[in-house]
Amino acid sequence: MSTVLSATTVRTIIDLTAVRKTYATGAIAVEALRGIDVRIAEGEYVAIIGPSGSGKSTLMHILGCLDVPTEGRYELAGRDVSDLAEAELAHIRNREIGFVFQQFNLLPDLTALRNVALPLVYAGVGAAEREQRALRALDRVGLSDRAQHRPGELSGGQQQRVAVARALVTEPSMILADEPTGNLDSVASADVLALFRELHDAGRTIVLITHENDIAAQADRVITILDGEIKSGTSRSGEVT
Repeated sequence: MSTVLSATTVRTIIDLTAVRKTYATGAIAVEALRGIDVRIAEGEYVAIIGPSGSGKSTLMHILGCLDVPTEGRYELAGRDVSDLAEAELAHIRNREIGFVFQQFNLLPDLTALRNVALPLVYAGVGAAEREQRALRALDRVGLSDRAQHRPGELSGGQQQRVAVARALVTEPSMILADEPTGNLDSVASADVLALFRELHDAGRTIVLITHENDIAAQADRVITILDGEIKSGTSRSGEVT
């Protein structure tokens, strides 16, 4: 039985109720998530932590609308997205979720500016507005002076900052970061985590997926998942949530 994790601010961004995910492997059914209840409020900074095989990757895919539950309900920013068609999920991913991955996923032949603007291309935003919004996003992460540099001309930490700018450019409901420091050295990792803290302090909702305790500790609330179930939730003060 999982634990309901709630927060007390004005609007709930993530609301999972009794979410299960089962995969069929030949004749064997593998239950990756076993009745997950999670609530995350607007403006929270939450880390979800668990070892390999715990179900955190499956949970991340559902949170990011990259997959749908087998059972249960998922509301994102007030909309039930539990069983939408792929085209509708793609639209939500583009508008409501800013993704930051361990692999930066930048296109090597495009400048930082054009990489950041890509989600706006898919959203049908005009060229002039795309450029203005992409420049503002790069400025937010301190890289407006690198707008015309390609990824190969940037350090790992700078590339991840470009990825964060790309996540911000659509003004999404939340930033979903999956092992965002996994390919960075300690200095670049600290830099990116400081950026997440700045974004959170400015009111951004951030959900950080990690297997590292020291990375999870940067968040204000930590949710632990194990064997497909929520095992605990704690705030920075140590309070159980």
